Amino acid sequence: MRQYLLYSVFLLLGCAAACTNESYVPKPRGYFQINFPKKEYQTYNEGCPFTFDYPSYAKIEPDQERGSGPCWNNLHFPQFNARLHLTYYDVSSRKEYEGLVEDARTLAFKHTVKANAIDQKLISFPDRKVYGIYYAIEGNTASSVQFFLTDSAKHYFRGALYFNERPQYDSIAPVVSFIKKDIDRMIDSFRWKN
Repeated sequence: MRQYLLYSVFLLLGCAAACTNESYVPKPRGYFQINFPKKEYQTYNEGCPFTFDYPSYAKIEPDQERGSGPCWNNLHFPQFNARLHLTYYDVSSRKEYEGLVEDARTLAFKHTVKANAIDQKLISFPDRKVYGIYYAIEGNTASSVQFFLTDSAKHYFRGALYFNERPQYDSIAPVVSFIKKDIDRMIDSFRWKN
């Protein structure tokens, strides 16, 4: 009898707990808040045949990798653990120019396996002789943005954005969007010196 009474009490307590008016709603997965710095720019005007604006919260560092050439730099965003790799080539022939343009396309589209989309945008500033293609790459890829700029004759400049993290596009998307505005400013202000 005592067992029966004990089971009855537990059954009543279980029913009472189940009959509350509160419903359980799972909390969405959250990410840390990202504090973005104020957009301020300075001009890159070193001993290279080009100039452009870049954000004051980023640092330009010479590329120290083996095989790097003159005017190869990394635009380092320490707050976001990201780098915009910048390379420059002094083009000596039409064949070399076409090879560099094809390399840029190949490097952008090698991300097709993991990309959700790759959007291309033509860049054209005839008054400054600045032309090129901008690749916006969406998805869990190693690079989110790539572009090249050229005068179609003797200069070729390429940029590729990389994060020093495992690619998780949903978590870095706000930062990519923020840095894209800086890249747009760089392209809009880009000029050849000669």
